[in-house]
Amino acid sequence: MTDETAASPVTDQTWIVDVAGMDIHLPIVAIKPDFAISLMMVIDLGVRFGEHVGAKLAGKLKPLEPEIVVGAATLGIPVAIEVSRALGLDDYVVLQKSPKIHLGDALVQTISSITSKGEQRLLLDRRATPLLAGKRVVVVDDVVASGSSLKGSVELVRKAGGTVVGIGVILTEAKDWQETLGEDASLIHSLAHIPQFAPRDGKWEPIEDTLL
Repeated sequence: MTDETAASPVTDQTWIVDVAGMDIHLPIVAIKPDFAISLMMVIDLGVRFGEHVGAKLAGKLKPLEPEIVVGAATLGIPVAIEVSRALGLDDYVVLQKSPKIHLGDALVQTISSITSKGEQRLLLDRRATPLLAGKRVVVVDDVVASGSSLKGSVELVRKAGGTVVGIGVILTEAKDWQETLGEDASLIHSLAHIPQFAPRDGKWEPIEDTLL
């Protein structure tokens, strides 16, 4: 790892991961001088990838008999759309992360993320609560790393009266999310796993982690 690559968040290395039968190449991005992640931007991976992960996640979640899908902006939105489509559902609910003119009276949950600076807020439009109240809900996202965003999503669904029967993610990253989610970690259904990285001998090498 040179001084130049250390100064630039995006390195010249990639990590290949098999996502339920489809290989994708993820750029390794340095979050700190001694810590990096492989970054998946699901909105940049094309329509076929979206259809693929939607169908594969739906296959894992369908036995839970979900009635509606919830996803958080921004990267959870295409996942929610494709999972809903594959499950044969029409409605889905999006949790926003930025203030909107129609969200002045929204249900709010504070979250944090390793890829975003500071605290963020999840907002649920109260007019969407009838879609969740008394329903069997699956919460979906692209990646679970710290687990804070998914924990906030689950808590908002429960505030709205929904029953979270499962959580679907394309990738699990490392294992911090297990402690954050606690008992809800058992609800996770994923398609693949990625490690985090540390510098070693001039390259970024995966930090060993073992899923419980």
